[in-house]
Parts: sequence; C-alpha cells; structure tokens
Amino acid sequence: MVEIFDEDFEAIELAEGALKLNKAINPKTKDVWAQNELQRLLQEAELALSHEVGEPQRFDALLRLFYHEWGFIGDQEAYYESSNAFIDKVLESRKGIPVSLGSILLYLGRKLGFPISGVTFPSQFLIKLEYFGEPPKFINPFNGEYVSKQVLRAWLIGHSGPLAKLRPSHLQSADNPTVIGRWLALLKSALLREERYTLALRCTDLALTFVPDDPYEIRDRGFIYQQLDCHQVALSDYQYFIDQCPDDPAAELLKNQVDAMSLTQVTVH
Repeated sequence: MVEIFDEDFEAIELAEGALKLNKAINPKTKDVWAQNELQRLLQEAELALSHEVGEPQRFDALLRLFYHEWGFIGDQEAYYESSNAFIDKVLESRKGIPVSLGSILLYLGRKLGFPISGVTFPSQFLIKLEYFGEPPKFINPFNGEYVSKQVLRAWLIGHSGPLAKLRPSHLQSADNPTVIGRWLALLKSALLREERYTLALRCTDLALTFVPDDPYEIRDRGFIYQQLDCHQVALSDYQYFIDQCPDDPAAELLKNQVDAMSLTQVTVH
C-alpha cells in the first residue's frame, strides 16, 4: 500500500488520486472501469457544450448536464455509507457526497478548461469558480447549486458555533493531498460504522504513512485491532496514546480499558 504515497497527487486530478486511494483500501475497486467512465463522460460533455457561447453559459450547461441529464445527486438517504466515498461506486449509482461528486465535477470542469478548484470548507467540500477580474463563485457539489456568502456564513455557524466568523482562509483552494487526507478520514469513519474493520485498518495504515506516529490514528488502530481480537497489539496502541496524550479526556477512559484487557489472557493473531 505504501506505493500510493510515491504518487505526486498534485500532478493528477483529484478524482484520479481518489481512485488510487480507493484501490489501496479496497483492491476490488474498479479503477480501470472508472477511468474509462470518466473519459466517456468527458467526451459526452465536450460534445454537449460545443454549441454553447461564453464561459459562464458553458459552465452552467455543464452543471445542467451533470445534475439533471446525467442525474448525479447527493445521497440524502444514505449519506454516511462508505460507497459514497468510492469513485467507482459513485459513477455507477450517480449518488455521492460533496467530496466525491465534487471530485468528478472538478475532473470534467478542469479538463474542459474552466477555472475551478476545490475548497475544504469546514462543513463540506465546495467547488470554487474564479473568472478573471470577478469575485469567486461557490458551488455546492451535493446539488450543483450556487452558494452565497450569506449561506456559507450560516453553514459555518451551524458547524462551528454562533461566534464563528467567515474568513478568507475558509474559502482558499485546497491542494489535492489536503483533500485526500480528509477523504481518508471520512472513509475510515464510514467503514468503522459499518464494522468493516479490515478495510478500516487499511485506512489507518495509510494515514500513518502520511503522518507517522500520530497518536490519534494509533488510538483508532488500537480500537480496530481490539475488534479484530488482536488484543496485545491493541493494548500497545492504547498505551502509546495514553503516554503521548495524557491530558486528553480519552486517555483516562483508555487506562480503564487497558487495565481490563490486561487482566484477560489473550492470543496474538
């Protein structure tokens, strides 16, 4: 799995980087099919937009094509399912979450020459459209609608509390490694909720390749190992977290967990 981090994520599109991430976590990911599907959609979009005049009109035509004709849409019924974070699954179902839908829209839009980028806004992933000499516009990839600054302020307050202020840093374009890192954390959380611990463990191992010795990732790895009945490894990871983060509220709870586990004879798997 380490080979994924030899990849220059800034040299490829976000959707392509996400596919590599997906494949590293689940080898059953249909990455070749997904790449071909992205190319097919791109060719269809080029043809559909060929009669549009003016960049704003062309971009709005792309949004109509993506969300209305192709039927991509946010998955409101099963938002937290891990399938919404796998690009091949999203291309199949036409349902996803902001970051997966946004990455596909980014892929098409950038290939078509539009000045767009991704923004890791605190509440969700956004698409930023920047025409020269004009204020940037923001699109919600969940439904393809333009989002005003007023709405963004409301989202920020809902996410961070009533004292939160919208700052320029909240709306800066994000590089691909930053987005991939957040995507990885989101995917791990989904897999943990689904109790798919082997795949969740791969997420943690990848995250630790990004940031070695991160005590919070090691704590999460300990939890996964515990679920997989690898208790001695789990104990070691829990103890590492306790030693590194003694003032964290979770450390006291884990001390009790470690004491209880230490009383039980375990078999290393």
